[in-house]
Amino acid sequence: MALASSIRWLNRFAWLTCVATLLLICSGGMVTSKNVGLAVPDWPTTFGYNMFLFPISKWVGGILFEHTHRLMGSLVGFLTIVLAVWIWLGDDRRWLRNLGVIAVVGVILQGILGGLRVTMMKDQIGIFHACVAQAFLGLLVFIALVTTKFWRSIADRNFGLQKFSPNKALAIAITAAIYMQLALGATMRHQHRDLAILDFPTANGAWIPDTSAAALAKINAWRDARALSNVTAFQIWLQMVHRFLAFIIAIAIIALCARVRREPRVSAVLKRLSLLWVIFVFCQIALGGWVIWSNKAADVATAHVALGAVMLSFGVSISAICWRISQRGTDRARSPSAAQPMPA
Repeated sequence: MALASSIRWLNRFAWLTCVATLLLICSGGMVTSKNVGLAVPDWPTTFGYNMFLFPISKWVGGILFEHTHRLMGSLVGFLTIVLAVWIWLGDDRRWLRNLGVIAVVGVILQGILGGLRVTMMKDQIGIFHACVAQAFLGLLVFIALVTTKFWRSIADRNFGLQKFSPNKALAIAITAAIYMQLALGATMRHQHRDLAILDFPTANGAWIPDTSAAALAKINAWRDARALSNVTAFQIWLQMVHRFLAFIIAIAIIALCARVRREPRVSAVLKRLSLLWVIFVFCQIALGGWVIWSNKAADVATAHVALGAVMLSFGVSISAICWRISQRGTDRARSPSAAQPMPA
């Protein structure tokens, strides 16, 4: 009884750490969207103060967003260390213990990257920082998932789905595509420039933008008249790839949801998650359009980042569950007892 209670509280703490990490990503998105990443010019101190002793009266303007982000990062680091120790003490799965250690290494690396972004003032580090944050959240979500009773119950249930591997492959491919999409978004956000394309769903008034030298000259003349930064063909096509990939991801998620819901013996949890994934992808596309219509408003752009992180988390969860179901189906098919007829 005590062991079951400990496992339950471990799972709750793991999900708490995931939520804190999601909020940290939102905080980082707000820092980037408001372009206040260098509001605090020093690191690990804050204007010469110990970070935890910086006077609240000085939390104003961009400093508020940047300093809050640092404090939230410290909180997530503390929660991750506690989670790793708890796993080592309360779970006997060696591979899960190793994941806890990897999570601690990841959160330390993330803190260092955040500091280097300030001290070295390189946008490339900021992009890498954003990508590592999403991967770190995915790792925590997986840890939280495998500490649930549901994960353990999959091993005890006979779904009879020996041919579930295509769904697993599709889910993993979609999750990888979402991660790539998040990396593209981080690249565009950390350029700290005006939007390369100012209309949606069209692009400079066309479905396929003209990026010839003559067209770019005309576009940049129009932008100059409105005090907007000039744009290159690469920047336009970077945003177009982001749009095309969003469309492909949406189609793939709908296909996966349809496939999963056709399987009568699949877990209801997986069916609900896949349906929510469909809803989220359409919300994400709408938010992407809103980012453009609002001229990259900070709160809208941050919501877009946050929902992207949620979609990646769903992808990790769905891929892991599909893998688990597929693995159990394969194991049962190979088991000698699986070939035996069930007793009457």
